Amino acid sequence: MSDSTRHRDEPVSRTKDGGVWTKVLVFAVVLLAVVIGYTVFGDALRLSSLAEQESRLRALQTERPLLVYGAALAIYVVVTGLSLPGATALTLVYGWYFGLWRGTLIVSFASTAGATLAFLLSRFLFRDAIRRRFHARLQEFDESFAREGPFFLFALRLIPAVPFFVINVVMGLTPIRTWTYWWVSQLGMLPGTIVYVYAGSSVPSLRTLADQGISAVFTPAQLTRILIAFAALAVFPLAVRYAMRWWGRRRTNSTSDGGSLSRTPPPYSRKPDA
Repeated sequence: MSDSTRHRDEPVSRTKDGGVWTKVLVFAVVLLAVVIGYTVFGDALRLSSLAEQESRLRALQTERPLLVYGAALAIYVVVTGLSLPGATALTLVYGWYFGLWRGTLIVSFASTAGATLAFLLSRFLFRDAIRRRFHARLQEFDESFAREGPFFLFALRLIPAVPFFVINVVMGLTPIRTWTYWWVSQLGMLPGTIVYVYAGSSVPSLRTLADQGISAVFTPAQLTRILIAFAALAVFPLAVRYAMRWWGRRRTNSTSDGGSLSRTPPPYSRKPDA
Protein backbone atom coordinates (compact mmCIF):
# COMPACT_ATOMS: atom_id res chain seq x y z
CA MET A 1 0.00 0.00 0.00
CA SER A 2 1.41 3.41 -0.95
CA ASP A 3 1.87 6.21 1.54
CA SER A 4 -0.78 8.31 -0.17
CA THR A 5 -3.34 5.50 0.02
CA ARG A 6 -2.54 4.88 3.67
CA HIS A 7 -2.95 8.55 4.49
CA ARG A 8 -6.28 8.66 2.68
CA ASP A 9 -7.59 5.71 4.70
CA GLU A 10 -6.44 6.89 8.12
CA PRO A 11 -8.91 9.81 8.53
CA VAL A 12 -11.82 7.50 7.67
CA SER A 13 -10.82 4.95 10.27
CA ARG A 14 -10.22 7.65 12.87
CA THR A 15 -13.62 9.15 12.12
CA LYS A 16 -15.28 5.76 12.41
CA ASP A 17 -13.49 4.94 15.66
CA GLY A 18 -14.31 8.39 17.00
CA GLY A 19 -17.98 7.87 16.19
CA VAL A 20 -18.02 4.53 17.99
CA TRP A 21 -16.39 5.97 21.09
CA THR A 22 -18.80 8.90 21.04
CA LYS A 23 -21.73 6.47 21.08
CA VAL A 24 -20.13 4.47 23.88
CA LEU A 25 -19.69 7.67 25.89
CA VAL A 26 -23.28 8.80 25.28
CA PHE A 27 -24.59 5.35 26.20
CA ALA A 28 -22.55 5.39 29.43
CA VAL A 29 -23.86 8.86 30.34
CA VAL A 30 -27.47 7.81 29.65
CA LEU A 31 -27.04 4.61 31.66
CA LEU A 32 -25.51 6.56 34.55
CA ALA A 33 -28.37 9.06 34.42
CA VAL A 34 -30.91 6.22 34.53
CA VAL A 35 -29.22 4.63 37.54
CA ILE A 36 -28.92 7.93 39.40
CA GLY A 37 -32.45 8.97 38.51
CA TYR A 38 -33.94 5.69 39.65
CA THR A 39 -31.84 5.61 42.84
CA VAL A 40 -32.31 9.23 43.89
CA PHE A 41 -35.77 10.04 42.62
CA GLY A 42 -37.41 6.62 42.42
CA ASP A 43 -38.86 6.73 45.93
CA ALA A 44 -39.55 10.47 45.85
CA LEU A 45 -41.83 10.11 42.82
CA ARG A 46 -43.91 7.30 44.27
CA LEU A 47 -47.53 8.14 44.97
CA SER A 48 -47.17 7.23 48.64
CA SER A 49 -44.19 9.59 49.04
CA LEU A 50 -45.93 12.43 47.19
CA ALA A 51 -49.05 11.97 49.31
CA GLU A 52 -47.02 12.81 52.40
CA GLN A 53 -46.03 16.14 50.77
CA GLU A 54 -49.53 17.05 49.65
CA SER A 55 -49.90 20.31 51.60
CA ARG A 56 -46.38 21.42 50.71
CA LEU A 57 -47.00 20.79 47.01
CA ARG A 58 -50.16 22.89 47.08
CA ALA A 59 -48.36 25.73 48.85
CA LEU A 60 -45.50 25.62 46.36
CA GLN A 61 -47.95 25.85 43.46
CA THR A 62 -49.28 29.11 44.91
CA GLU A 63 -45.93 30.57 45.90
CA ARG A 64 -43.87 29.78 42.78
CA PRO A 65 -46.12 28.83 39.87
CA LEU A 66 -43.52 29.34 37.11
CA LEU A 67 -41.00 27.15 38.92
CA VAL A 68 -43.66 24.49 39.40
CA TYR A 69 -44.62 24.42 35.71
CA GLY A 70 -41.01 24.35 34.55
CA ALA A 71 -40.06 21.61 37.00
CA ALA A 72 -43.14 19.57 36.08
CA LEU A 73 -42.26 19.70 32.37
CA ALA A 74 -38.61 18.87 32.98
CA ILE A 75 -39.37 15.95 35.31
CA TYR A 76 -41.83 14.37 32.91
CA VAL A 77 -39.48 14.75 29.93
CA VAL A 78 -36.62 13.15 31.87
CA VAL A 79 -38.77 10.29 33.17
CA THR A 80 -40.14 9.40 29.73
CA GLY A 81 -36.95 10.21 27.83
CA LEU A 82 -34.83 7.91 30.01
CA SER A 83 -37.63 5.30 30.26
CA LEU A 84 -37.72 5.55 34.05
CA PRO A 85 -40.65 3.88 35.83
CA GLY A 86 -43.43 6.10 37.15
CA ALA A 87 -44.83 7.89 34.09
CA THR A 88 -48.36 6.59 34.75
CA ALA A 89 -48.23 7.69 38.39
CA LEU A 90 -46.91 11.10 37.34
CA THR A 91 -49.78 11.50 34.88
CA LEU A 92 -52.30 10.84 37.67
CA VAL A 93 -50.48 13.27 39.98
CA TYR A 94 -50.38 15.98 37.33
CA GLY A 95 -54.12 15.58 36.84
CA TRP A 96 -54.68 16.04 40.56
CA TYR A 97 -52.19 18.91 40.80
CA PHE A 98 -52.96 20.96 37.68
CA GLY A 99 -56.49 19.93 36.79
CA LEU A 100 -57.79 18.35 33.59
CA TRP A 101 -56.91 20.88 30.89
CA ARG A 102 -53.63 22.23 32.22
CA GLY A 103 -52.54 18.74 33.23
CA THR A 104 -53.41 17.38 29.79
CA LEU A 105 -51.46 20.17 28.09
CA ILE A 106 -48.35 19.59 30.22
CA VAL A 107 -48.40 15.80 30.03
CA SER A 108 -49.19 15.71 26.31
CA PHE A 109 -46.27 17.88 25.21
CA ALA A 110 -43.84 16.62 27.87
CA SER A 111 -44.56 12.97 27.08
CA THR A 112 -44.09 13.56 23.36
CA ALA A 113 -40.84 15.43 23.98
CA GLY A 114 -39.58 12.61 26.19
CA ALA A 115 -40.63 9.96 23.70
CA THR A 116 -38.86 11.84 20.90
CA LEU A 117 -35.73 12.11 23.05
CA ALA A 118 -35.75 8.33 23.62
CA PHE A 119 -36.40 7.83 19.90
CA LEU A 120 -33.39 9.98 18.94
CA LEU A 121 -31.14 8.28 21.48
CA SER A 122 -32.09 4.87 20.08
CA ARG A 123 -31.46 6.08 16.54
CA PHE A 124 -28.08 7.56 17.41
CA LEU A 125 -26.84 4.63 19.49
CA PHE A 126 -28.17 1.55 17.74
CA ARG A 127 -29.55 2.25 14.26
CA ASP A 128 -26.29 2.13 12.27
CA ALA A 129 -25.14 -1.11 13.87
CA ILE A 130 -28.51 -2.81 13.33
CA ARG A 131 -28.68 -1.70 9.71
CA ARG A 132 -25.17 -2.87 8.93
CA ARG A 133 -25.98 -6.26 10.43
CA PHE A 134 -29.39 -6.79 8.78
CA HIS A 135 -29.19 -4.51 5.73
CA ALA A 136 -30.51 -7.04 3.19
CA ARG A 137 -33.46 -8.07 5.37
CA LEU A 138 -34.45 -4.50 6.15
CA GLN A 139 -34.84 -3.30 2.56
CA GLU A 140 -38.31 -4.77 2.09
CA PHE A 141 -39.29 -3.66 5.59
CA ASP A 142 -38.23 -0.09 4.83
CA GLU A 143 -40.33 0.02 1.66
CA SER A 144 -43.38 -1.25 3.53
CA PHE A 145 -42.78 1.01 6.51
CA ALA A 146 -42.50 4.06 4.26
CA ARG A 147 -46.13 3.45 3.26
CA GLU A 148 -47.65 2.15 6.50
CA GLY A 149 -45.31 3.48 9.20
CA PRO A 150 -47.35 6.43 10.51
CA PHE A 151 -50.54 4.34 10.66
CA PHE A 152 -48.69 1.55 12.46
CA LEU A 153 -47.18 3.99 14.98
CA PHE A 154 -50.56 5.61 15.62
CA ALA A 155 -52.11 2.21 16.30
CA LEU A 156 -49.33 1.25 18.72
CA ARG A 157 -49.71 4.50 20.63
CA LEU A 158 -53.37 3.74 21.25
CA ILE A 159 -52.76 0.25 22.67
CA PRO A 160 -51.79 0.54 26.36
CA ALA A 161 -50.57 -3.08 26.43
CA VAL A 162 -47.52 -2.10 24.36
CA PRO A 163 -44.95 -0.34 26.62
CA PHE A 164 -44.14 3.10 25.28
CA PHE A 165 -40.42 2.78 25.91
CA VAL A 166 -40.37 -0.27 23.61
CA ILE A 167 -42.08 1.75 20.89
CA ASN A 168 -39.56 4.58 21.32
CA VAL A 169 -36.55 2.28 21.01
CA VAL A 170 -37.87 0.21 18.10
CA MET A 171 -39.06 3.23 16.11
CA GLY A 172 -35.60 4.74 16.40
CA LEU A 173 -34.33 1.88 14.25
CA THR A 174 -36.82 2.56 11.45
CA PRO A 175 -36.56 5.14 8.64
CA ILE A 176 -39.48 7.22 9.97
CA ARG A 177 -38.78 10.95 10.05
CA THR A 178 -38.45 12.68 13.41
CA TRP A 179 -41.17 15.22 12.63
CA THR A 180 -43.58 12.45 11.58
CA TYR A 181 -42.75 10.50 14.72
CA TRP A 182 -43.40 13.56 16.86
CA TRP A 183 -46.83 14.56 15.55
CA VAL A 184 -48.14 11.00 15.20
CA SER A 185 -47.06 10.27 18.79
CA GLN A 186 -48.66 13.52 19.94
CA LEU A 187 -51.99 12.50 18.48
CA GLY A 188 -51.75 8.82 19.35
CA MET A 189 -50.96 9.36 23.03
CA LEU A 190 -53.53 12.13 23.52
CA PRO A 191 -56.60 9.93 24.24
CA GLY A 192 -54.78 7.91 26.90
CA THR A 193 -53.33 11.10 28.38
CA ILE A 194 -56.80 12.62 28.72
CA VAL A 195 -58.16 9.51 30.45
CA TYR A 196 -55.36 9.30 33.03
CA VAL A 197 -55.25 13.05 33.68
CA TYR A 198 -59.02 13.03 34.13
CA ALA A 199 -58.69 10.19 36.61
CA GLY A 200 -56.13 12.15 38.60
CA SER A 201 -58.18 15.36 38.51
CA SER A 202 -61.25 13.54 39.83
CA VAL A 203 -59.78 12.37 43.13
CA PRO A 204 -59.99 14.66 46.18
CA SER A 205 -56.51 13.97 47.56
CA LEU A 206 -53.18 12.34 46.79
CA ARG A 207 -53.75 9.89 49.61
CA THR A 208 -56.85 8.57 47.84
CA LEU A 209 -54.85 8.36 44.64
CA ALA A 210 -52.01 6.54 46.38
CA ASP A 211 -54.36 4.03 48.02
CA GLN A 212 -56.66 3.31 45.08
CA GLY A 213 -54.93 4.53 41.94
CA ILE A 214 -57.02 4.85 38.79
CA SER A 215 -59.63 2.51 40.29
CA ALA A 216 -60.70 5.45 42.49
CA VAL A 217 -62.34 6.89 39.37
CA PHE A 218 -62.98 3.94 37.04
CA THR A 219 -64.29 0.53 37.96
CA PRO A 220 -62.51 -2.47 36.41
CA ALA A 221 -65.42 -2.91 33.98
CA GLN A 222 -65.24 0.74 32.90
CA LEU A 223 -61.49 0.57 32.48
CA THR A 224 -61.85 -2.58 30.37
CA ARG A 225 -64.35 -0.83 28.11
CA ILE A 226 -61.98 2.13 27.75
CA LEU A 227 -59.12 -0.16 26.75
CA ILE A 228 -61.36 -1.92 24.22
CA ALA A 229 -62.36 1.45 22.79
CA PHE A 230 -58.69 2.39 22.44
CA ALA A 231 -57.98 -0.89 20.67
CA ALA A 232 -60.87 -0.28 18.27
CA LEU A 233 -59.63 3.26 17.66
CA ALA A 234 -56.17 1.88 16.97
CA VAL A 235 -57.47 -0.59 14.39
CA PHE A 236 -59.70 2.00 12.67
CA PRO A 237 -57.00 3.96 10.74
CA LEU A 238 -55.35 0.74 9.59
CA ALA A 239 -58.71 -0.63 8.44
CA VAL A 240 -59.43 2.59 6.54
CA ARG A 241 -55.97 2.49 5.00
CA TYR A 242 -56.34 -1.08 3.74
CA ALA A 243 -59.91 -0.44 2.56
CA MET A 244 -58.73 2.53 0.49
CA ARG A 245 -55.90 0.49 -1.01
CA TRP A 246 -58.30 -2.37 -1.86
CA TRP A 247 -60.77 0.05 -3.45
CA GLY A 248 -57.99 1.73 -5.41
CA ARG A 249 -56.76 -1.62 -6.78
CA ARG A 250 -60.31 -2.59 -7.69
CA ARG A 251 -60.90 0.65 -9.59
CA THR A 252 -57.56 0.30 -11.37
CA ASN A 253 -58.38 -3.25 -12.44
CA SER A 254 -61.86 -2.32 -13.62
CA THR A 255 -60.48 0.66 -15.57
CA SER A 256 -57.81 -1.45 -17.24
CA ASP A 257 -60.35 -4.12 -18.17
CA GLY A 258 -62.73 -1.53 -19.62
CA GLY A 259 -59.90 0.11 -21.53
CA SER A 260 -58.85 -3.12 -23.20
CA LEU A 261 -62.41 -3.76 -24.35
CA SER A 262 -62.88 -0.26 -25.67
CA ARG A 263 -59.89 -0.58 -28.00
CA THR A 264 -61.76 -3.25 -30.09
CA PRO A 265 -64.51 -1.57 -32.15
CA PRO A 266 -67.85 -3.37 -32.24
CA PRO A 267 -68.81 -5.04 -35.55
CA TYR A 268 -71.70 -2.71 -36.26
CA SER A 269 -69.41 0.35 -36.21
CA ARG A 270 -67.44 -0.79 -39.26
CA LYS A 271 -68.24 0.83 -42.57
CA PRO A 272 -69.57 -1.52 -45.27
CA ASP A 273 -67.35 -2.26 -48.25
CA ALA A 274 -68.09 -0.16 -51.32
